[in-house]
Amino acid sequence: MMRAYVALGSNLGDSRRHLLDAMTALAELPSTELLLRSHLYRTPPWGVHDQPDFLNAVVALETSLPPHELLDALLGIERAAGRERQGERWGPRTLDLDLLHVAGEAVDDERLTLPHPHIAQRAFVLLPLNELAPELEIPRQGRVADLLRAVDTRGCEVIA
Repeated sequence: MMRAYVALGSNLGDSRRHLLDAMTALAELPSTELLLRSHLYRTPPWGVHDQPDFLNAVVALETSLPPHELLDALLGIERAAGRERQGERWGPRTLDLDLLHVAGEAVDDERLTLPHPHIAQRAFVLLPLNELAPELEIPRQGRVADLLRAVDTRGCEVIA
């Protein structure tokens, strides 16, 4: 079993429901247990600014699914929530699930990069991840609590 962290985000439709349903779906994956979940955060959009605010969260999983199988499961959960990937990168979406980190795993191929290469730049990831694992060392990026101190968290608020 490996510890994995997954970021969740939504800014279309009933975002709260999308995130909670995704958490339930993650807990139901084979050979996987949902250990922890962060609060939900309202955060300003990142990348493309002309869109609604996002709701974001992070969950910690214990899983024996290999990283690529876990990624495939995440993509399936996104599709079930109505996610379409033809749109603008960083644009609005019903559900976005990003595999952030899997303990002991480093992957860099056309489908997956672990740890996620943009963790250190994103308050919407670091705030909820810090709740669950402030001491987590992200290889080649740093400790979560230290990374959080280096980003702008203005406009981010806990909502639930």
